[in-house]
Amino acid sequence: MRENWRIKVSVLAGASALAFSALTAVPAVADEAVEDLQEVQMPTGLKTVEGIAPAAGTDAPSLEPTTDGPFAAAAAAKAAPANTCLGSTAAYGATGCFQHNGDIVWAGDTQKDGMSAAVGVYTDYGRAAEVCINKLGVNTWATCDKDYRETGDVRLRVLRYDGDTGKFYQPESWSGWIPVDGKY
Repeated sequence: MRENWRIKVSVLAGASALAFSALTAVPAVADEAVEDLQEVQMPTGLKTVEGIAPAAGTDAPSLEPTTDGPFAAAAAAKAAPANTCLGSTAAYGATGCFQHNGDIVWAGDTQKDGMSAAVGVYTDYGRAAEVCINKLGVNTWATCDKDYRETGDVRLRVLRYDGDTGKFYQPESWSGWIPVDGKY
């Protein structure tokens, strides 16, 4: 009898903790306005790179917010042309993806709010993190051409950047791991 009581209390405590963490840690959806931005601490030694406008005639990804699940990204990589943008990830005001053919990081700014879109790139093999910043304005894409190890994976972190202060802000969103060679 006493054992059943302990189990019930443990289950109730765990459920309460889970519910509380879900209520306090839910990020803003891509279309929600953000009233109170919270600064994000980035890794020390982070390199920021200002993105450039894609060349004329380049097929740019859509600025509409979409998020690839791991299976959707794998299917896209197998079925689409080599210039497909994988790991589409979006948060309020920013969207980003990775084009494995050429190792190009795309950063899209989707909100006119005086801030820039930022796409951080992390590797699974220890290369220092870098961030591609889009300072071109709302409804634009910027690209950063990188060179990652073909046997590695990258992960994207999309967030906002204030060029006046040099600080990054939530909401943020992470992609899953994306193979640099585009083969799942």
